[in-house]
Amino acid sequence: MVVRMRHTRSHTRNRRSHHALKTAQFVACGKCGSQNPPHTVCSNCGSYKGRVVIDMAGKIEQKQLRKKGKHKEAKEKSEKDLDPAELSKK
Repeated sequence: MVVRMRHTRSHTRNRRSHHALKTAQFVACGKCGSQNPPHTVCSNCGSYKGRVVIDMAGKIEQKQLRKKGKHKEAKEKSEKDLDPAELSKK
């Protein structure tokens, strides 16, 4: 027979002592001052270590153009009038 090891509260708690959550660390951006995780590109201005890595203004423009395009497509779909005969065919 195998002798079982003791399973006490103290052994369990010692094992779980490393399971605690740590608070997130943030660093102020050098250009805009927004709070970001360390060693990451700033999500506000797109800079890293004082250099512009991502053109955020261009990204915002592209996003707006995509939204306008989708808005136009949705508008065109709503403008089409569907006949009851066409609906029954589907």
